[in-house]
Amino acid sequence: MVLSSTRIANVLSGRAALQGIRWLLLSAPARKVLKDQLRALLPAGTAVEPSLKEVRFKPGCKITAHYVALVTNRKSPQGQQIRPVAVTWGAKAYAKHQEEIVGLEKIQAEAATRGVAAPFLGLMADVPEWSMHIQVSPLDARFAQLARLWDPRYVRAMLADVYASADPVPARRPIRNYTITCIRYRINSRHVLRYDPVGPAKGEVVFAKPYLGESGAQAFRVARDVAEWLTERGDGVNCPRPLAYVAQDAVILYPQIFGTPLSEHLRCRSDGLARWLERIGEALQTLHCLPRAVAGPLEVRNFATEVQAIERASSHIPTLLPQMGAAVDALLDRARELHERLPQEPPTFTHRDFKSVHVWLAPDRLTVIDFDRARFADPASDVGAFLANLQWRYAACQLPGVVQAQERFLSGYARGAPKERLLRARLYEAIELVKCAVRRVQLFEDGCVPRMTGMLRRAEAVINDLRVTVGVPVRHQSLESG
Repeated sequence: MVLSSTRIANVLSGRAALQGIRWLLLSAPARKVLKDQLRALLPAGTAVEPSLKEVRFKPGCKITAHYVALVTNRKSPQGQQIRPVAVTWGAKAYAKHQEEIVGLEKIQAEAATRGVAAPFLGLMADVPEWSMHIQVSPLDARFAQLARLWDPRYVRAMLADVYASADPVPARRPIRNYTITCIRYRINSRHVLRYDPVGPAKGEVVFAKPYLGESGAQAFRVARDVAEWLTERGDGVNCPRPLAYVAQDAVILYPQIFGTPLSEHLRCRSDGLARWLERIGEALQTLHCLPRAVAGPLEVRNFATEVQAIERASSHIPTLLPQMGAAVDALLDRARELHERLPQEPPTFTHRDFKSVHVWLAPDRLTVIDFDRARFADPASDVGAFLANLQWRYAACQLPGVVQAQERFLSGYARGAPKERLLRARLYEAIELVKCAVRRVQLFEDGCVPRMTGMLRRAEAVINDLRVTVGVPVRHQSLESG
């Protein structure tokens, strides 16, 4: 263990580079420690197989990894189940968890009392010599309400109250029970749960998103008001109107959305995709026309704040891949320089997370979801984000035709947009591609460095094309990882 502790210190500092990160996440000794700790939290004879899904690295601070664990006990009536698990490594992070231990133990006890911890006998474990802390869902010190939101009995009562207070009160038979499914579990950050009604009475599927502080109240207001405005406008674009905001649990309840996300249509190259892309452009143009009075008080974002956010997201790259880190810095500097040369316009209402997984298609409707990040900003930022997302999706699926897809989307959006906005959209596309490289490509994936390099090359190509358009000399740079 002494060797492991020294090695982990080198990994967390970044001195062990990318190979060290991959050792901590993928090596046989590291995986054995994790599996042994999870098995110790389960009844004897229970098998567990964790599958790594997402990793975040803050050099000199911590590594956070999220897993999905397949838990199997053939003697249990439940048989198999999937449980999200979060693991952090780092001396500072470990010390913070020790400070939170009283709160975590309280949540763990509540989860056990409510029966939502099972089959786990405990929901957390520490391995001091590895500076390692493990948390099993629904444990989260910042989201203390999560344990009760996993409890079918609590959910049944909560939804009964929501429906009883609706105007008008819907005619429905009481739901006996709900099946709870975790859609997303990210400690200290974000959670999404799905509630499926069980029993002979027909009921709707509900999604629950808990929040911190007052952010849920604002997210509810924005989603509700945008949904109502779009319905009144009748332009063929919708967003789901939330069922309720339950203040005591700081949770928004949403109805089920019918259809398929655009990301799936892109992967399958569905028939009629070109026309859908045009309609999506038209839908985004409609959203950008939403009046400030409807949007209400929202934070204002600008190009500088977006670039700063990407710089924070890429803070691990110079440590792990120095030459790539230099290339990221150079691309962002060139983007800043170019932005100063472009005409600007006042901020409008923007979605700020407009991508293919948030656009759902059904035969009779187009639905945009997830307005949590909505702010006042340059409308070109949404356009650029979607253009970059198309590049990301087509590259991930190794599909041809991304330029044509972008053109169809722009043909729908550009009918009501000034040309200057479309120029800035290309710049936002470039910085979003940088963000894809440093955040969406996972460090544990095989071929992660070539994929990151590929995204950065795409960003450079977009910037160079834009420089030619505005009459600025093109500069090429090395994008080797080093």
